[in-house]
Amino acid sequence: MLEIGQKGPNFTLPGVDGQDHTLADLVANNNAVAVVFSCNHCPYVRAWEDRMIAIQRDYKDKGFVLVAINSNDAVKYSDDDFASMQQRAEQEGFNFLYLRDESQAVAHAYGGTHTPHIFLLDGAGVLQYRGAIDDNHDEPDAVQQHYLRDALNAVLAGKTPATTASDAKGCTIKWK
Repeated sequence: MLEIGQKGPNFTLPGVDGQDHTLADLVANNNAVAVVFSCNHCPYVRAWEDRMIAIQRDYKDKGFVLVAINSNDAVKYSDDDFASMQQRAEQEGFNFLYLRDESQAVAHAYGGTHTPHIFLLDGAGVLQYRGAIDDNHDEPDAVQQHYLRDALNAVLAGKTPATTASDAKGCTIKWK
């Protein structure tokens, strides 16, 4: 698994927006990048999607981009194929990038284990935080630890996050 202080492995992946996206470009054009291993069918992802949208909305003008990457086996889990990803992004109004990792190479390179699993990189592409979005996927109003927002605030202020890791909670990535 990618360790705090290591550079995030570069990737080039197709997005539901019809374009290919590279980590190198995202890092070069932003102050922070959250790589989020995600998918369509996981109830944990679905529970956190509104918060992912809100985080992208709240921080986009500060040089932040959230990049959701679906690495699940789409043969065994047809809800996670590219066409279904495009439909979900449109249906839910995703304001963040949603990319397909068909080979699962990116998930392996980062050591992603769950959906969602967050890897927050600073403007140099160095991992500053990994884990969960917050501490309560079921009840947004009951969240006490805003892990990603807190880490993002620190990174954007040029500081080290107080919490650099938490347990990723969700469904496991569906490997081939």
